[in-house]
Amino acid sequence: MALKTVQVVVNGVTTQLSLNPETGKYEATLTAPEKSSYNQPDHYYDVTVTALDQAGNSVSANSKDAELGEKLRLSVLEKTPPAITITEPTESQLLTNNQPTIKFSVMDNDSGVNPEKIMLIVNGTEISGITKTQTTGGYNCQYAPEEPLPDGKNEVIVKATDYDGNEAEEKKVTFTIDTVPPELSVTAPVDGFITNRDTVTVEGTTNDVTSSPVTLTVNGEDVTVYSDGTFSTTVSLDEGDNTITVISTDGAGRSTEVVRKVVKDTVPPVISDVSLAPNPADIGTTYLISVDVSD
Repeated sequence: MALKTVQVVVNGVTTQLSLNPETGKYEATLTAPEKSSYNQPDHYYDVTVTALDQAGNSVSANSKDAELGEKLRLSVLEKTPPAITITEPTESQLLTNNQPTIKFSVMDNDSGVNPEKIMLIVNGTEISGITKTQTTGGYNCQYAPEEPLPDGKNEVIVKATDYDGNEAEEKKVTFTIDTVPPELSVTAPVDGFITNRDTVTVEGTTNDVTSSPVTLTVNGEDVTVYSDGTFSTTVSLDEGDNTITVISTDGAGRSTEVVRKVVKDTVPPVISDVSLAPNPADIGTTYLISVDVSD
């Protein structure tokens, strides 16, 4: 008895097969589903073939068939790799915290992110103990270093792979940690300096090894710090006690403060009385001079 139809059903789509006279087989060229088979039951698409003869007899076989089942399991691989986003720290960020929480996400909208293939590398060392929280389309991840990271440049690299073996383009962030405030030396004036001038020169040096350049203020006014770290400025003085506050701030926001007390005294001493005794004095003898003076 002759065959009437041979058809196949894949992912809900039915296709009629045509006899190929050269091979004697029923064939059709199909388009694979647009989604990976990974998220299908058992990670494959079921293929169901049904043959119907002219007498109305039919037979079907699918992926569960004892003999042909393995041949009726269609695996479909996607080609789009996961997308990685590092949210904290950001590129070139300056941090004063040497144990910053590293946060990133890995997303893949098809086969899905393989959590076992999410990799975090900090300063060349692969990290274990990443917290991976599943979310729609992927994972939100974070890691808090158990030990302080070193001052200076630090590098974070994230790698990931989806269930179909597509490797994401690795993402890298370089940031700087600065836990040490800038060095500040005020060489003039010395603390407690007394002068009768209207101004005083404030000068010294400042620097920060990790996050230069620094900014400097003297009594709240910005002062230029030269490339060699030196600075010099003139401060006006009021009569009496003056407080001069010098603050150096590095790029990470840490600061060092030096305070100098300066006294401006323009009032001369007052001589109120003088006595010489004995007066007159004999030739070659001694006498005492006593001066009453105040300031």
